[in-house]
Amino acid sequence: MKVSTPKSRQDLHIKRHDRVLEVGPGNRPTFRADVLVEKFLGDDTHRRGGLRIFPHQQLVNAAAEALPFADKEFDYVICNQVLEHSDDPAQFLREVTRVGKAGYIETPSLLGEWLFPKKSHRWVVLNIGDKLVLYDKQRVPGNYANDYGELFLNYLPYQSLPYKLLPFTEGELMHVRYEWKDGIDFLINPTDEYYSKFFLRKWDREMVCTLFPPRGFVTELRRTLRAAAHVIGDKLRRSQERRSLSLEEYKALHPGDFKCPGGGNPPVTGIPGHISDISYEKHPLIPDVFRIFVCAIPNSKAYEKLTRVF
Repeated sequence: MKVSTPKSRQDLHIKRHDRVLEVGPGNRPTFRADVLVEKFLGDDTHRRGGLRIFPHQQLVNAAAEALPFADKEFDYVICNQVLEHSDDPAQFLREVTRVGKAGYIETPSLLGEWLFPKKSHRWVVLNIGDKLVLYDKQRVPGNYANDYGELFLNYLPYQSLPYKLLPFTEGELMHVRYEWKDGIDFLINPTDEYYSKFFLRKWDREMVCTLFPPRGFVTELRRTLRAAAHVIGDKLRRSQERRSLSLEEYKALHPGDFKCPGGGNPPVTGIPGHISDISYEKHPLIPDVFRIFVCAIPNSKAYEKLTRVF
């Protein structure tokens, strides 16, 4: 069941002591993850740059469709830009919900796939009525030969402040961001006209309003202010983030450790994934300027009260 549309991987509802798995981390693993599952250790075709791992994380060589873990072994499972590559997305989703109690899935949206297509992407994804709806990319009309990724992925996110706000004010314009708990409601290649028309027909105003419901001015202003706060917080967080390791550096640190953990769990790092679980006065990853700002708010419990201002 869908529970929210996060602004990014830094906006997830992960508790302090949750055990977190990330499937297909690529070259930008989530720091909060305790265990990483990667199918392609020596093949960078499916990612931008080489595989990266943080020192505290455990790397497991496995496919998402056959995860070598017990049922509900993880409190939270992150799948960022992975599902669209799968040869068997139904099995992928079954496995993710089998080993995890809750989680987060992010994929390019239909518009995102048009603007920066990847040959390795098998599926186009939309969130329709809180369902993850996947459609075979080869069956969806559109020109996937023109790749504008240099503009939309590599230039605007670093040069244009208004563009930086766009993914947070319109969270599912370029990407599908789906946080779930206790299962995922999904459809693959639906024949029902209500769902298939979004992939096969020209969008009319009714279809646009279904995916992007109209909002009032106050809601728009609140979203914009929250997006600005998130962009600033993300910039500060990245400046404090620890350096990740290359695959070769990880091998040197953990020789031969690429299989499913047979006994015991990797150490829980205690690094929280949701800002409301953080002790701002003591946590080493919180920049001083942000810590001072939050602690100046009387009786602050961090992000929850901070966001109420907006």
